[in-house]
Amino acid sequence: MTTPADPALRLDALVREAADVLAAAGVPTPEVDADLLVAHVLETGRGQLAAARLRGDGVAGEQVERIRALVSRRARREPLQHLTGTAAFRHLELNVGPGVFVPRPETEIVAQIAIDLLRAVAAPEPVAVDLGTGSGAIALALATEVPHARVFAAENSADAYAWTTRNFAAVAAPNAHLAFADLEHAFPELDGTVSVLVSNPPYVPDEAIPRDPEVRLFDPPAALYGGPDGLDVVRVLSRVGQRLVHPGGSIVIEHGELQGAAIRGILTGDGWTAAATHPDLTMRDRTTTAVRS
Repeated sequence: MTTPADPALRLDALVREAADVLAAAGVPTPEVDADLLVAHVLETGRGQLAAARLRGDGVAGEQVERIRALVSRRARREPLQHLTGTAAFRHLELNVGPGVFVPRPETEIVAQIAIDLLRAVAAPEPVAVDLGTGSGAIALALATEVPHARVFAAENSADAYAWTTRNFAAVAAPNAHLAFADLEHAFPELDGTVSVLVSNPPYVPDEAIPRDPEVRLFDPPAALYGGPDGLDVVRVLSRVGQRLVHPGGSIVIEHGELQGAAIRGILTGDGWTAAATHPDLTMRDRTTTAVRS
């Protein structure tokens, strides 16, 4: 930053310009995204950015060009997390980009349910498995928030796995283990030992069109679409869970708000008991759990 500055390069004016561009493009949170993009380029936090705007700080020409280039890309609805290279998830900051599903805030509630179930297990080293881990968000949350557990994660997309590997290396949780594996055949060595199986599978029906351009245009299709009714991978998870989870253990599945009843039916039909659906913070059905009989 430079100060004082030519009015055309004042930080406050530049942030407002960015927010106006994003608002005109239909970005849902233009002011927040403008702040985060500018802060990313200036390598500062939003609090420091706000103080710099009040002081009347300016921005160097090269930084102005970088900010405007990122704002232009965001206006084309490229995900903010792709532009900054990171996504926040609970207490973690994860590396993300093209090829991996960007973790969503609603998945933090899914992780919390799995964490609570894992903490309640009366064993010195309970085992959890995250199938289709993507960025590693759920698995790494479990591993770091339940450090006495052993957490195993599998991903079968080569593009996503590159990001998963980076995140596992960055977090470096000694109790977290990652495998590149087909979900249906993952971790045979853990059969009958898993206390919590958790997954955020692809659950969008094949013919459905996601409303948000960030999802429709940039999230990997393999992480979105789950067959004609969206539940093909859920059916696999239910069967695999019967192999992996010990009696009394739990399965935790994220899903769309209208899929709870169908998923409870799938799980019950496969022999799971106590199937129940839980809302997220917006009170939309988001997670279904069941117990291995």
